[in-house]
Amino acid sequence: MTDLLLLPGDGIGPEVTAQVRRVAEALTPDLKLEERLFGGASYDAFGTPLADETLAAAKAARAVLMGAVGGPKWAGVPRDKRPEAGLLNLRAGMEVFANLRPALCFGPLADASSLKRELVEGLDFMIVRELTGGIYFGEPRFIEELPGGGKRAVDTQVYTTAEIERVARVAFELARGRRNKVASAEKSNVMDSGLLWREVVTDLHKREYADVELTHILADNAAMQIVKAPKQFDVLLTDNLFGDILSDAAAQLTGSLGMLPSAALGVAGKPGLYEPIHGSAPDIAGQGVANPLAAILSFEMALRWSLDRAAEADRLYAAVERALEKGARTRDLGGALTTVQMGDAVLAEL
Repeated sequence: MTDLLLLPGDGIGPEVTAQVRRVAEALTPDLKLEERLFGGASYDAFGTPLADETLAAAKAARAVLMGAVGGPKWAGVPRDKRPEAGLLNLRAGMEVFANLRPALCFGPLADASSLKRELVEGLDFMIVRELTGGIYFGEPRFIEELPGGGKRAVDTQVYTTAEIERVARVAFELARGRRNKVASAEKSNVMDSGLLWREVVTDLHKREYADVELTHILADNAAMQIVKAPKQFDVLLTDNLFGDILSDAAAQLTGSLGMLPSAALGVAGKPGLYEPIHGSAPDIAGQGVANPLAAILSFEMALRWSLDRAAEADRLYAAVERALEKGARTRDLGGALTTVQMGDAVLAEL
């Protein structure tokens, strides 16, 4: 069985994933690694962003780590063949429904944030985003011509009780191992799906998680609070759309999108999907300047959540922190290290 399937993808994806492979081979040489094309690279080779064989390999692995997908090269490709469609289909095929996105600030990077040091120093909260439902998957969705001219576009926000309950359960369980607080974000004031979200989360809390502190917050207010007082949050539970937006806002608190990993988990015993939250960054692809730490920390999450290697995960996290303490910085962090040199810095600390 493959322990870790690497899907480098597009843009800077192959560059940062190469550093993950170096770290994995040094830290856990016994892990069986496999690599396959994915996203635009897969479309160029096979005419599809996610080949059937790649999906089968992902479902058979213990964990999957991808780099990034997409770029202007594939802007004119039919929607169902775009790299991003491959990512959505991979998530659906792997049945990973809970996206864990940590918003954490390493001490040495507190001054790199756009917020004041006192607002972000020691920051550590987790966004739990529902990943396979909502407006990105809801039907109907279409663009149509209007009789009088112009067009009409329709996307549908759809959630069921079961979809909301299973991701909320992940948030409550996580909170029990952290500071025991969940803030559930929705737009129940203007959306029926938000009303159902609040109702289901409230009911689950009363039935199974009364020991956890639960608050409800409107998604727009959550955005404001993330930049006003982010350390108030412990676990922030969101739907697919709001989680996509709020997690990117939270990422900037740490100083760079290049610092934050993510995990997508499904039912126990199934492989998790791990990825840095930055995009393919085609503007710097091939220059060797991308920050690989988000990808390396995604591997750290894979070690912890899917590969049962908590000790190695702790070692890797500590190595990243020590490298930063000693001044290792890529361009996005105000330094001059290349992608490979940042990998070297982490390996040196290991």
